[in-house]
Amino acid sequence: MIRNIAIIAVIVAIGGLGATWLLSRGGDDKFAQCRAGSVAGGAASIGGPFELVDEDGITVTDKDVFTEPSIVYFGYTFCPDVCPMDTTRNAEAVTLLEDRGVMVKPVFISIDPARDTPESLKDFTDVMHPRMVGLTGTREQVKSASQAYRTYFKKQEGDDPDYYLVDHSTYSYLVFPEVGFVDFFKRDESPEQMANRIGCFVEKM
Repeated sequence: MIRNIAIIAVIVAIGGLGATWLLSRGGDDKFAQCRAGSVAGGAASIGGPFELVDEDGITVTDKDVFTEPSIVYFGYTFCPDVCPMDTTRNAEAVTLLEDRGVMVKPVFISIDPARDTPESLKDFTDVMHPRMVGLTGTREQVKSASQAYRTYFKKQEGDDPDYYLVDHSTYSYLVFPEVGFVDFFKRDESPEQMANRIGCFVEKM
């Protein structure tokens, strides 16, 4: 179900960008050979400024967070399967890059601020990777960050206010300081594939 919703969300995002997501930028794209597919002239429309709260309870902006190449994932700590698998995959890619001398920051942005406190995020990210940064915030702050990255999430309705699932898109985003969003990764890409592609982008910077 989550995969289907993610596909729908991407289709909607593409429509909102005038279908530029599928168009090549041509010769001015210095990252062209690093991409798994043709990335858009609309890439500049993905990402943007945000204000969130980190796992230490400190209010931060995108400039505070993206001080080095970063892999960004939108999920939630109560997610029973998809988020742990995706986040583990991202952490493994980061470790592979570290072994190659390339430092990339893993970032986890919660789309469930009602339950994901800074403390619970810290417990989650510490297990996933020692350098992973967890971010939460008010509902409005989280929604704004999600909209900036064209992600989708929706709380499933139920009788118990404390135990519920959240449908959400599942892409991971590569972001560079001063540049912003440069590419995304699907769920079926392995840690090795991610590390190889990210290494290519870093070399082209």
